[in-house]
Amino acid sequence: MTKLAPVLSAHWDEKDSFTLEAYKRHGGYKASEKALAMDPDAVIQLVKDSGLRGRGGAGFPTGMKWGFIPQGDNKDHYLVVNADESEPGTCKDTPLLMANPHVLIEGCIIACHAIRAKHAFIYIRGEVTHVVRRVNQAIADAYAAEILGKGVDVVLHIGAGAYICGEETALLDSLEGFRGQPRLRPPFPAIAGLYARPTVVNNVESISSVPAIVMNGAEWYQSMGTEKSKGTTLYSLSGHVVNPGQFEAPLGITLREILELAGGVRKGHKLKFWTPGGSSTPLFTDEHLDVPLDYEGVAAAGSMLGTKALQIFDETTCVVRAVLRWTEFYKHESCGKCTPCREGTWWLVQILRDLEAGKGTEADLAKLLDLCDNIMGRSFCALGDGATSPITSSIKYFRDEYIAHLTNGGCPFDPVASTLFVGAGA
Repeated sequence: MTKLAPVLSAHWDEKDSFTLEAYKRHGGYKASEKALAMDPDAVIQLVKDSGLRGRGGAGFPTGMKWGFIPQGDNKDHYLVVNADESEPGTCKDTPLLMANPHVLIEGCIIACHAIRAKHAFIYIRGEVTHVVRRVNQAIADAYAAEILGKGVDVVLHIGAGAYICGEETALLDSLEGFRGQPRLRPPFPAIAGLYARPTVVNNVESISSVPAIVMNGAEWYQSMGTEKSKGTTLYSLSGHVVNPGQFEAPLGITLREILELAGGVRKGHKLKFWTPGGSSTPLFTDEHLDVPLDYEGVAAAGSMLGTKALQIFDETTCVVRAVLRWTEFYKHESCGKCTPCREGTWWLVQILRDLEAGKGTEADLAKLLDLCDNIMGRSFCALGDGATSPITSSIKYFRDEYIAHLTNGGCPFDPVASTLFVGAGA
């Protein structure tokens, strides 16, 4: 089994792990002292050398993103932390902020020093009130201890709850007080981001990983993970498993190994399908249990690592119903800016509802795939692409189940016993 090396979650089992006292007890804010004594470019190079990649979904090299910020331009620079975690199944940043918000604050101090910024904004969902209160308290404690305010200011911005604001440019528009909708790029945020100034937008986990890199060095971080996907990360395991939760492990671990740590699929049942990176990534089945969960391994197998949200579904789950619920979410959360997503997701829901109810013909599957083909790669941002992924992959692996809905005149799953009727898989 892949060796576990807790970094972010090392002290989550302590009752006061979220406090400033506990964070300092384990060497907290020593990394920022070290970084502030370094040349900003040296900090950027250190993060580049570590191989840290963005933990928000795309996996873009963090140090490279920092390096895009122009220097000597006599403009204000900004750091924006994306804590707008809202994709179904994604739940890693929320527990991180609850257990140890100070590691994010220290990461903000280091990142601001590296990109020559004086202001950092943490954009968080308004619905997670308990997390908002905890982060607010951590920021207040950091100011009281004069950790913040001496060169870096951190502002917590509470969003109104829109999935689209997880897209970095829509997030920036929301921060500026506008309706959250993606911007046309170029210019990219590194050139014209928040308030038309050079801006770095990073995920919570990405920034929170920086203090340990500064303290322990690039080689230490490179010693974990795989050749191109370095370090440890948080895998969020949910669904039909004995012990769901957060599992920190080096990139490259497999679902089989994580399930072993979690006690396996619930007793008496077997794995049917799962998501490797949240509901916007193509589904996997039990054939993919040994796929390395790193950016390259998951991509080679036909999906995306995304947010590492491992949603597990056993044989009692109707895949058509699950995909319909996800598609309804994306249709509801579409900002409406572009036609492929605004109109396309609406039609996807209509066809899926008919199929789930056993209406229509097999030709509707072809129509569904044609719709997906016309949305994929043609929407203004990645929301449209994400909406099509579970549909196309589920038809690829479970076409017979779609047909069974039509054959039986409705869902072949018994809503009471949650089992397939005889012949449902025919």
